[in-house]
Amino acid sequence: MARDDDYHGLAIQQGAPTADEALRAVIHGGPFSENRDHAFQYGYAYRRLCSLAGVFLPNDCFTPHGGDWLSVVDRGLTALGVTAVSVEAFSHGAPPAPLPYAFTPGCGEWTPDHIAEALQQFEATKRVADESGQAMPLEAGVSEAVTQCLDWMRQARAGPGFGVIGFRS
Repeated sequence: MARDDDYHGLAIQQGAPTADEALRAVIHGGPFSENRDHAFQYGYAYRRLCSLAGVFLPNDCFTPHGGDWLSVVDRGLTALGVTAVSVEAFSHGAPPAPLPYAFTPGCGEWTPDHIAEALQQFEATKRVADESGQAMPLEAGVSEAVTQCLDWMRQARAGPGFGVIGFRS
Protein backbone atom coordinates (compact mmCIF):
# COMPACT_ATOMS: atom_id res chain seq x y z
CA MET A 1 0.00 0.00 0.00
CA ALA A 2 2.94 2.32 0.67
CA ARG A 3 4.15 1.76 -2.91
CA ASP A 4 0.68 2.67 -4.22
CA ASP A 5 0.67 5.80 -2.04
CA ASP A 6 4.03 6.79 -3.52
CA TYR A 7 2.70 6.21 -7.04
CA HIS A 8 -0.45 8.27 -6.36
CA GLY A 9 1.39 10.83 -4.21
CA LEU A 10 0.31 13.86 -6.23
CA ALA A 11 -3.37 12.87 -6.08
CA ILE A 12 -3.03 12.28 -2.33
CA GLN A 13 -1.48 15.73 -1.93
CA GLN A 14 -4.54 17.07 -3.78
CA GLY A 15 -6.92 15.40 -1.30
CA ALA A 16 -7.33 11.82 -2.55
CA PRO A 17 -7.44 9.26 0.23
CA THR A 18 -4.39 7.12 0.92
CA ALA A 19 -4.60 3.41 0.10
CA ASP A 20 -5.25 2.68 3.78
CA GLU A 21 -7.99 5.33 4.06
CA ALA A 22 -9.66 4.08 0.87
CA LEU A 23 -9.57 0.46 2.06
CA ARG A 24 -11.16 1.45 5.39
CA ALA A 25 -13.91 3.34 3.55
CA VAL A 26 -14.59 0.36 1.27
CA ILE A 27 -14.77 -2.05 4.21
CA HIS A 28 -17.04 0.26 6.21
CA GLY A 29 -19.19 1.46 3.30
CA GLY A 30 -17.92 5.02 3.49
CA PRO A 31 -17.43 7.82 3.91
CA PHE A 32 -16.18 8.45 0.39
CA SER A 33 -14.63 11.61 -0.98
CA GLU A 34 -17.12 13.80 -2.80
CA ASN A 35 -14.44 14.59 -5.38
CA ARG A 36 -15.00 12.17 -8.29
CA ASP A 37 -11.33 12.55 -9.28
CA HIS A 38 -10.47 10.57 -6.13
CA ALA A 39 -12.81 7.63 -6.82
CA PHE A 40 -10.01 5.58 -8.38
CA GLN A 41 -8.59 4.96 -4.89
CA TYR A 42 -11.79 3.16 -3.84
CA GLY A 43 -11.69 1.02 -6.97
CA TYR A 44 -8.14 -0.05 -6.22
CA ALA A 45 -9.08 -0.66 -2.58
CA TYR A 46 -11.97 -2.87 -3.72
CA ARG A 47 -9.59 -4.78 -5.99
CA ARG A 48 -7.19 -5.20 -3.07
CA LEU A 49 -10.01 -6.48 -0.87
CA CYS A 50 -11.12 -8.96 -3.55
CA SER A 51 -7.57 -10.24 -3.90
CA LEU A 52 -7.44 -10.88 -0.16
CA ALA A 53 -10.87 -12.48 0.16
CA GLY A 54 -11.12 -14.32 -3.15
CA VAL A 55 -9.14 -16.73 -5.27
CA PHE A 56 -6.94 -15.37 -8.04
CA LEU A 57 -7.82 -16.98 -11.35
CA PRO A 58 -5.15 -17.36 -14.04
CA ASN A 59 -5.55 -14.67 -16.68
CA ASP A 60 -2.53 -15.11 -18.91
CA CYS A 61 -4.75 -14.85 -22.00
CA PHE A 62 -5.75 -11.35 -20.92
CA THR A 63 -2.70 -9.77 -19.27
CA PRO A 64 -1.45 -7.75 -20.95
CA HIS A 65 -3.92 -7.15 -23.74
CA GLY A 66 -4.44 -4.35 -26.16
CA GLY A 67 -6.95 -2.89 -28.54
CA ASP A 68 -10.31 -4.60 -28.75
CA TRP A 69 -9.11 -7.99 -27.43
CA LEU A 70 -11.93 -8.25 -24.88
CA SER A 71 -14.57 -7.72 -27.55
CA VAL A 72 -12.79 -10.30 -29.75
CA VAL A 73 -13.06 -12.83 -26.93
CA ASP A 74 -16.71 -11.86 -26.40
CA ARG A 75 -17.34 -12.57 -30.09
CA GLY A 76 -15.70 -15.97 -29.57
CA LEU A 77 -18.00 -16.67 -26.63
CA THR A 78 -20.98 -15.57 -28.71
CA ALA A 79 -19.89 -17.85 -31.58
CA LEU A 80 -20.18 -20.71 -29.08
CA GLY A 81 -23.64 -19.57 -27.99
CA VAL A 82 -22.45 -17.99 -24.74
CA THR A 83 -24.16 -14.64 -24.25
CA ALA A 84 -24.83 -14.64 -20.50
CA VAL A 85 -21.36 -13.27 -19.64
CA SER A 86 -18.96 -10.76 -21.17
CA VAL A 87 -15.27 -10.19 -20.51
CA GLU A 88 -15.65 -6.68 -21.90
CA ALA A 89 -18.00 -6.01 -18.96
CA PHE A 90 -14.93 -6.25 -16.70
CA SER A 91 -13.54 -3.23 -18.46
CA HIS A 92 -16.61 -0.99 -18.44
CA GLY A 93 -18.43 -2.08 -15.31
CA ALA A 94 -18.46 -0.43 -11.93
CA PRO A 95 -17.79 -1.61 -8.40
CA PRO A 96 -20.82 -2.41 -6.26
CA ALA A 97 -22.75 0.35 -4.51
CA PRO A 98 -22.04 2.38 -2.50
CA LEU A 99 -18.52 2.62 -4.00
CA PRO A 100 -18.20 5.58 -6.36
CA TYR A 101 -17.60 4.91 -10.05
CA ALA A 102 -14.17 5.53 -11.54
CA PHE A 103 -13.07 4.79 -15.09
CA THR A 104 -9.90 3.18 -13.73
CA PRO A 105 -9.86 0.56 -12.50
CA GLY A 106 -12.74 -0.92 -14.48
CA CYS A 107 -14.61 -3.64 -12.66
CA GLY A 108 -17.28 -6.11 -13.60
CA GLU A 109 -18.93 -9.19 -12.15
CA TRP A 110 -20.34 -12.48 -13.36
CA THR A 111 -22.95 -13.57 -10.86
CA PRO A 112 -23.52 -17.24 -10.02
CA ASP A 113 -26.76 -17.10 -12.05
CA HIS A 114 -25.01 -15.66 -15.10
CA ILE A 115 -22.28 -18.29 -14.81
CA ALA A 116 -24.81 -21.12 -14.60
CA GLU A 117 -26.62 -19.77 -17.65
CA ALA A 118 -23.37 -19.31 -19.63
CA LEU A 119 -22.24 -22.87 -18.88
CA GLN A 120 -25.64 -24.21 -19.95
CA GLN A 121 -25.38 -22.20 -23.18
CA PHE A 122 -21.92 -23.60 -23.86
CA GLU A 123 -22.96 -27.19 -23.16
CA ALA A 124 -25.95 -26.84 -25.49
CA THR A 125 -23.74 -25.53 -28.30
CA LYS A 126 -21.14 -28.23 -27.61
CA ARG A 127 -23.82 -30.94 -27.76
CA VAL A 128 -25.05 -29.70 -31.13
CA ALA A 129 -21.46 -29.53 -32.46
CA ASP A 130 -20.73 -33.05 -31.19
CA GLU A 131 -23.92 -34.42 -32.76
CA SER A 132 -23.20 -32.79 -36.11
CA GLY A 133 -19.52 -33.73 -36.05
CA GLN A 134 -18.48 -30.10 -36.56
CA ALA A 135 -15.55 -28.55 -34.74
CA MET A 136 -16.10 -25.26 -32.96
CA PRO A 137 -14.58 -22.63 -35.28
CA LEU A 138 -12.37 -20.29 -33.26
CA GLU A 139 -8.87 -18.98 -33.90
CA ALA A 140 -6.23 -20.50 -31.62
CA GLY A 141 -5.72 -17.43 -29.39
CA VAL A 142 -9.45 -16.79 -29.07
CA SER A 143 -10.09 -20.46 -28.35
CA GLU A 144 -7.50 -20.39 -25.57
CA ALA A 145 -9.04 -17.24 -24.03
CA VAL A 146 -12.58 -18.67 -24.24
CA THR A 147 -11.33 -21.87 -22.60
CA GLN A 148 -9.83 -19.79 -19.82
CA CYS A 149 -13.20 -18.05 -19.32
CA LEU A 150 -14.95 -21.42 -19.16
CA ASP A 151 -12.40 -22.57 -16.58
CA TRP A 152 -13.13 -19.48 -14.48
CA MET A 153 -16.83 -20.25 -14.60
CA ARG A 154 -16.31 -23.89 -13.66
CA GLN A 155 -14.12 -22.91 -10.72
CA ALA A 156 -16.68 -20.38 -9.53
CA ARG A 157 -19.52 -22.88 -9.90
CA ALA A 158 -17.58 -25.29 -7.64
CA GLY A 159 -17.98 -22.83 -4.75
CA PRO A 160 -21.57 -22.26 -3.64
CA GLY A 161 -22.62 -18.70 -4.37
CA PHE A 162 -19.30 -17.84 -6.00
CA GLY A 163 -19.06 -15.50 -8.94
CA VAL A 164 -16.22 -13.94 -10.89
CA ILE A 165 -15.02 -10.38 -10.45
CA GLY A 166 -12.70 -8.95 -13.09
CA PHE A 167 -10.72 -5.74 -13.14
CA ARG A 168 -9.11 -3.63 -15.82
CA SER A 169 -6.54 -1.00 -14.96
